[in-house]
Amino acid sequence: MEKRLLTVEELSVYLGIPRGSIYTKVCLRKIPAECIVRIGRALRFEKAGIDSWVSSQAASRPNAPEHK
Repeated sequence: MEKRLLTVEELSVYLGIPRGSIYTKVCLRKIPAECIVRIGRALRFEKAGIDSWVSSQAASRPNAPEHK
């Protein structure tokens, strides 16, 4: 069974960005609120929501450079 909620550390590895950047994106509301689950003071992230958010970010950047 696939894990549905990711910790900050797991999301960091999954997206390939530092943990601090994730906290910054949460504070600046760059990650949609519907992707974030608060359990007490702990943050968890809905994997399906994160996947959709990443896809929409990539789709909204039509002039992004292609990797060759």
